Amino acid sequence: MNTIEIEKCCPECESTLVDDVQNGERICSGCGVVVAEQMADYGPEARSSSLEEKMKLARATGQTTYSQHDLGITTEISISTKDYSGKTINSEVANQMNNLRKWQQRIRVSSPRERRLSNVLAKIGDTCKVLNLSKNVLETSSMVYRNLDGKMDVKGKSVASITAATIFMACKQCDVVRSLNEICAGIGTVKDLKAKTKLAAKYYRTMVMELGASSTPVVTMDKYISKIANLSKTDVRVERLALEIFEKTRNRNLADGKAPNGIAAAYLYVASILLGQNVLQRDVSSVAGVTEVTIRNRCKEILTCYKLSVTLRPSLA
Repeated sequence: MNTIEIEKCCPECESTLVDDVQNGERICSGCGVVVAEQMADYGPEARSSSLEEKMKLARATGQTTYSQHDLGITTEISISTKDYSGKTINSEVANQMNNLRKWQQRIRVSSPRERRLSNVLAKIGDTCKVLNLSKNVLETSSMVYRNLDGKMDVKGKSVASITAATIFMACKQCDVVRSLNEICAGIGTVKDLKAKTKLAAKYYRTMVMELGASSTPVVTMDKYISKIANLSKTDVRVERLALEIFEKTRNRNLADGKAPNGIAAAYLYVASILLGQNVLQRDVSSVAGVTEVTIRNRCKEILTCYKLSVTLRPSLA
């Protein structure tokens, strides 16, 4: 029995207490009574000096995720040529571990539904990573597909298109500005991108009818301005001035029938000119997904309908 002696004494006979690490009990060395106290943890977590090191040495965790088909609670056999103590294992044991790992992966996705769920969730995770989407969008899109799997027949449908439609709905629910074309391009479907985007739009309309879109918020102009400013790495002052100009020049006739990303790019370009920032129309148009002519036309409309006056503040030496 693996025991570790400590300084505390037994409350019955005042003998030395020992920790039975194997059974997880604290017993008396004299009378054998089991003391109802929490035994000290001598695992790898106890030897860590920081939170990051403790998370790396953790043997288990209670955190689950919907982005994996088994909710992330299955123990995986790692790919390594060493055992838990750091000693190198021989080739025979390594082959046995490889076979165990292979059969474990097969058992985890034994049915066709589990294999389809695993493939789609893995595609959703890779796409969210490529598009730099938050974990909230990843979990929401995983939940959307899980709910869709029980209400809609997803068998035989394109994995790339159903993934794009799921992420697009999750972005709308999480108030994240991403177009369906951007999501399809982030999946890596460069070939037949237009056809796959059209198919993803069809899947999205079907998802709206099946799941409903009551919680989908309206994407406002300030979201487009912030998105284009972040993607083009524009100065924060330019973004703030563009938002201020938009609030003061809010006009329904100016935005009706026009693409919101083109108007947002025009607000950013006007703000950059007023602040003397070197922002090229080519850079803003490539990020916004519009042409330079569109930006110039929107700038003319903004400057024609409104008269802007700029007050310069003296800079402190």
